[in-house]
Order: sequence, then structure tokens, then C-alpha cells
Amino acid sequence: MKGPQALLDSVDRMATRMGQAFVGSRAVFRGQDLHAELRHLDWMALYVLGITGRHHSAAQVRLLHALWVCTSYPDARIWNNRAAALAGSARSTPALGIAAALAMSEATIYGGHPYVSSIDFFLRARAHVEAGGTLGDFIEAELARGRIYGYGRPIASIDERLPWVLGIARELQLDGGPHLRIALEAEQLLVARSPKLRMNYAALMSALCADLGFSPGEMHHFQVPVFMAGMSPCFIEAAERAPGTVFPLSCEHVAYEGPALRRWPSTPAQP
Repeated sequence: MKGPQALLDSVDRMATRMGQAFVGSRAVFRGQDLHAELRHLDWMALYVLGITGRHHSAAQVRLLHALWVCTSYPDARIWNNRAAALAGSARSTPALGIAAALAMSEATIYGGHPYVSSIDFFLRARAHVEAGGTLGDFIEAELARGRIYGYGRPIASIDERLPWVLGIARELQLDGGPHLRIALEAEQLLVARSPKLRMNYAALMSALCADLGFSPGEMHHFQVPVFMAGMSPCFIEAAERAPGTVFPLSCEHVAYEGPALRRWPSTPAQP
């Protein structure tokens, strides 16, 4: 329904299936009492319950934890961490600095969006293969439409995070899903085209989450804090230094292409 009636139907009420706080009494989270039923739940388990509406096993929650842990780099040179470090250097607050860094994490090429595009690719690839098609044909069609996210890395073709996460998935017996198999097979097909198109973290994380039943929308929410644990250290270290000393640029580092240096005539002294 559109128009004024849609607004009138929402006046003085908010229909929700997610939950509600009955202040002074209880809080409901996805249909369960947050304190009576969910108070012992692991925070990651609560987070993905809020996103998906589903409870996950202990092994699955451990894998989800590992996906965040293994990409938490406290390196202020990384594009989003730099925002946190600069906020600390400018004596901003942790909340503002981390919020800015998280906002910068929503990058189209190397941030949050590749996870969404990658899981969408794997879900559609599986449907194509199960319908009788070949993965090779599907990849050719995708490349004809544009790029395939999750393969290739701008700095180094080898992603150092992959063997560790795959090892954890193997330990937890969560490495046998159909989307992960497609991800690994797609890497072989893409590397045959170009050695630089090796799998990166977005593909591995998206494939594992697809095997846990995540949709692209759920994946988008899940990956939001994936880099966050590395941001506060960058903020803290920058705040410990003198203000403005994080990545300062001297004039010699600026490639100026404007008008040449001009000498201004002196103003005659006033009588």
C-alpha cells in the first residue's frame, strides 16, 4: 500500500517481528526472551541470529568467529584503518573514528560489496550446475557480463588468510559444502586464464557462508564488522602520538601542477 493510508496505518504503532524492549520487564529478541532464553548465547551466535533468524551450531559459530579474526589487521596503512588512525590523531572519539572506518569499509572493489557479489555468484553458479550446466560455461557468461568478484588481489596474488581459514573449516568438518567446492573449482578455471586470478578472502568467506545458508542480504550484514577488531589499535596508537603526526605530507610529496610561483609586488607603506 502506498500514499497517505500507509502512513496513517503506522501512526502510534510499530509492527515488528524482530523484537521489543518492555522496559522494566523484559526484552524480546527474534521471538525469544533475551534474558531468560538467550543470556548465555555467544555474541556471534546472537549477532547471526539477529541477521538470519536462525540458530547456528557451536562449530558454525566458531567458523564465523574465525572469519572475523583472520582478517583483523591492526595496520594503519590499510585504507579503512587509516580513517580510524587519523581520527585518533585528530583527537576525535573512538565511536566517530570507528564509524568512519566502518563506512570506508563499504568499498565497491575491495571492501564490503565484493562479499555480496561473490556470494550471489556462488548461489547462482550452484543453481546453474544443479540444473545441468557446467561451471566453465557459467564463468564464461559471467566474464562476458563483467568481472567476477572474489578472485584476484591488487597487492599480492596469494592471500595469506586462506590456508588458515580452510584449516579451521577442515577441523570443524565444515569444508565439504557445495559452494566451497564451486569456489575452489572456479579458482582453477580462472587461474588457467590468468595466474593473478587466485581466490581471495571475499570468495572463501562468501562460499563458507553460503554453505551455512546465508543469502546475499544476510552476507552484507554479517561482513560489516569483519575488519573492526583491527581498527581500535590503530586509533589508540595514533592517539598516543603527537596530534597530526599520522601520515603527514610535506610539500615535496605534493605533485603540484598549478600556476608557477609568483612574486607579489610589495604594498607601499601608508603615510
